[in-house]
Amino acid sequence: MKQKLILITGSPCVGKTAVAERLFGLCEDSAYFDGDWGWCVNPFSLDDPRLRNGDRTIAFALSNYLKSGFRYVICPTVVVIGEEIRASVLRGIDAENYSTVAFTLTCSEETLAARHRKRGDQTTLSYAWLRMPPHPGDYVVDTDGRTPEQVAAELKRIVDAAD
Repeated sequence: MKQKLILITGSPCVGKTAVAERLFGLCEDSAYFDGDWGWCVNPFSLDDPRLRNGDRTIAFALSNYLKSGFRYVICPTVVVIGEEIRASVLRGIDAENYSTVAFTLTCSEETLAARHRKRGDQTTLSYAWLRMPPHPGDYVVDTDGRTPEQVAAELKRIVDAAD
């Protein structure tokens, strides 16, 4: 079976990390890199040109895992929701013979607000990311009324059926 790079994106608080952690537990012979780690800088500003280095950080980490021979490489991150950033990350991966399976997680605005409150996030809640259209070719998975385990099981079925 060809190696699978699994991208999981969507709005902050939609459940990317929770689902990805459960999926990681379901996937034997897997590696996990939270793409948000590649963009973890202080102060954080999308206008900071140095932030573009995060694309290379993510690509480097994913390349290393793929070159190491892991069957599944799982990467949840909000940043690959945008076409330009996703293209930059994927161009930077120098591994070969793998396929990419990408997911955009979604939920209702009410669910997003509830998750934001539950998480105790001090940032202002924005629905802008939630309202963005999914990246072309992504599997769109609604997380409303479902546990992270249920969503992860659905993603695993899709990943294993894809090639």
